[in-house]
Amino acid sequence: MRPGDIQSCGMKVGKLPIVSGGLRGYFGIAISETFIPVTDESHIQRNLIMLKNINDIYGTRVAATDGNIGHVRDFYFDDQKWIIRYMIVDTGNWLPGRQVLLSPHAFDGFGPDGDAISVRLTKDQIENSPSIESHRPVTRQYEHDYFHYYSWPPYWDNGSMWGVGEIPVLLPPPVLENLRGKGPDPRDDIHLRSTQSVTGYDIAAADGSLGSVAGFLVDHISWAILNLVVETGHWYSGKRILISTSAVQKISYAEAKVMVKLTRADLQRTHEDEVATVAASCPPSPHRDRVMPDVTPANR
Repeated sequence: MRPGDIQSCGMKVGKLPIVSGGLRGYFGIAISETFIPVTDESHIQRNLIMLKNINDIYGTRVAATDGNIGHVRDFYFDDQKWIIRYMIVDTGNWLPGRQVLLSPHAFDGFGPDGDAISVRLTKDQIENSPSIESHRPVTRQYEHDYFHYYSWPPYWDNGSMWGVGEIPVLLPPPVLENLRGKGPDPRDDIHLRSTQSVTGYDIAAADGSLGSVAGFLVDHISWAILNLVVETGHWYSGKRILISTSAVQKISYAEAKVMVKLTRADLQRTHEDEVATVAASCPPSPHRDRVMPDVTPANR
């Protein structure tokens, strides 16, 4: 199952942020036509989390275990698996002129007020990490050195989102050594793109433009991107519509376009803050107008 492959047939989700579940496995239950993957039903309550709009995370303070290191400047995402691979931190006066990449493997959650992201690293660890400045764009060799430095499992040698599962985890050294594989292939295309750069791209359907990318909704447990936030513009009264990443056919960086398998008619059937779907893919549902609550997780 790809991160974007959720079953959501015009579900009304209320105002952003919306509720979804952490991608913790392949078993799940349906809540108002949204597939919530969980390990078992007893996990439902503690796995209900808010999807976060990437726009609301830009500028957030980033705190190491021994002090602040800067603020969130951007994210790099994998445009094949639709998952955040790195947060780009502007280190400000701490390391002038340097930006650092942090993987979700390091994330320790948001602060009580959502005003900071904690990472399970010291300032010395971050300062001494492989510099991205000499590896632009990010190469597989850089990723290999970077993951080896932090002793994190490589995601590219295995089939799951994070190499060993659907969420970023830390592993004991013996297991990690078995996962490191044969090393980087310089021919690898790692499909990393900037969320800041793709924001504003045209959403292109077969029958015309549907609007532009205004944001990304992410599950901040797995850091999968589940939906694109789309501003439709004048043709649909400027409404904000959600498009599942499973509906994306490809991204043309040369043309600054995101091609989707939807039509204008599909969006015209979709109310504001709903997930747009292809007409033939969704049977009528008695739960269509059920509004999902805004739930603040106990453990963010």
